[in-house]
Amino acid sequence: MAKTNFQYEKRQRELEKKRKAEEKARKKQEAKQHKGEGEGDAPALDEDSGEEAQQEHDPA
Repeated sequence: MAKTNFQYEKRQRELEKKRKAEEKARKKQEAKQHKGEGEGDAPALDEDSGEEAQQEHDPA
C-alpha cells in the first residue's frame, strides 16, 4: 500500500489558507474604497458573521 504524502497535503492546506486570506484582504480593501466614494448609507456588516457590526455611540 502506498504511503500518504503528508507534506504535499499540508502545503495544499497552507496555500488554500493564503489564498483565502488574500481574497479577504482584497474584499476589505474594495469595501474601504467604496465607502470612501459615498456608499455610507448601507449599515456596516461584520464580514466574519454576516451580521450588522455593533457600533458604540458615546453619549457625551
